[in-house]
Amino acid sequence: MVTTYQELIFDPQLIRRFDVNGPRYTSYPTADRFVEAFDAEDYCMWLGRRTIGGISRALSLYFHIPFCNTICYYCACNKIITKDHGRSAKYLKYLGKELAMQAAALEGSHDVVQLHWGGGTPTFLSKDEMRRLMDMTRQHFRLVPNGEYSIEVDPRKVDAETVALLGELGFNRMSVGVQDFDPAVQIAVNRIQTLDETRLVIEAARTNGFKSVSVDLIYGLPKQNVISFNRTLEEIIRLSPDRLSIYNYAHLPGLAKPQRRIIESELPTPDAKLQILQLAIRRLTDAGYVFIGMDHFAKPDDELAVAQRQGRLHRNFQGYSTHAEADLMAFGVSSISKVGPTYCQNVKTLDEYYDSLDRGILPVVRGIELVADDLLRRSIIQALMCHFVLSIESIEIAHLIDFKSYFAPELAALREMEQAGLLKIDKQWISVEPRGRMLVRNIAMVFDRYLRTDRERTRYSKVI
Repeated sequence: MVTTYQELIFDPQLIRRFDVNGPRYTSYPTADRFVEAFDAEDYCMWLGRRTIGGISRALSLYFHIPFCNTICYYCACNKIITKDHGRSAKYLKYLGKELAMQAAALEGSHDVVQLHWGGGTPTFLSKDEMRRLMDMTRQHFRLVPNGEYSIEVDPRKVDAETVALLGELGFNRMSVGVQDFDPAVQIAVNRIQTLDETRLVIEAARTNGFKSVSVDLIYGLPKQNVISFNRTLEEIIRLSPDRLSIYNYAHLPGLAKPQRRIIESELPTPDAKLQILQLAIRRLTDAGYVFIGMDHFAKPDDELAVAQRQGRLHRNFQGYSTHAEADLMAFGVSSISKVGPTYCQNVKTLDEYYDSLDRGILPVVRGIELVADDLLRRSIIQALMCHFVLSIESIEIAHLIDFKSYFAPELAALREMEQAGLLKIDKQWISVEPRGRMLVRNIAMVFDRYLRTDRERTRYSKVI
């Protein structure tokens, strides 16, 4: 079933009532629940157990390139601000070491269906460095034809020649950071980026055969208002990207140091933020985009929208994805892997990363091996966030439980949401209603066992 604006009811009163701090569920359990007892040895063991029971999962690869030329004040990513390209040359050498070590531990198919370079700014790398990283990857893995190979691009640092090289290297999807075109907002967050720069990159991507171009926007930035963001949306709709992400700016200066440079009095009020979001949803859906979930939109013929209609949509650390069953191997500082029933994360600093690899140890700092309850709850949270509907019977069959008794406290907690019209519960289904779709994270949080035992949510931002 395709989600249309009529099936997504934006109810500001309900949002105010239920909007609390909570995780984004790019994984369950969330990364803050990983433990240091899970180490490189455990990860290697699971890389070597991929073929148990005759299972042969495809692979997804993620590379974290942490370098940026300049700092964007809103950013909470793990990045290193530098203009010294000698630092990326050294980093690339160590990425090569990590690639070789992970590949050596890997049992089963080395076929890759999905690859993503994120950051930081992956296009910080020189053209030769990009070629070298892709060559090193292909030495250890086979990138299958027609796979999904994507890269995050900063239009301020990329020309048509670089985009042509990316196409030549095999990339066929691109995520373009925009955030906001308004000059006052750009100055307030230290990211000056023209419409022409952005248009050039998107047009170059299409010229070079990229299948999909995605644009990232942020609402809730300093100096933003409904009128200025409407102008940004007009320009974005003209650029006609295949996908859009509209992220909520989470102002957490205690956790993200760059945000301390943002003047809090210039931030829009909670009501103004809701108005900006409401405007964005209306403008995008009127322009023909499908609401995928949370903060993602896509054209009806985009693979994300098709996957959602066919029940194949999935969520991982890059957001929504069409590759549900792939094992994710991640490389570089702070990157997170998902192999079998495990997650693990690399160390966050370059010094720790280099030191670990120099000692011949994979740079894993923490992780988790999921128990049966985690796998059960993960499947529920995935279903709700990707499809807005949960088959109770399919969960009972797959996990050998009686849903009603196993989740008695959760069902009781959902009753208030059901009475408010966010969802509907019957004997066979839990269905998220049109007015509940913006609050699907809040619904998912009810099934989070870790949140139920730990009500401390200051580590998270507001859902909306």
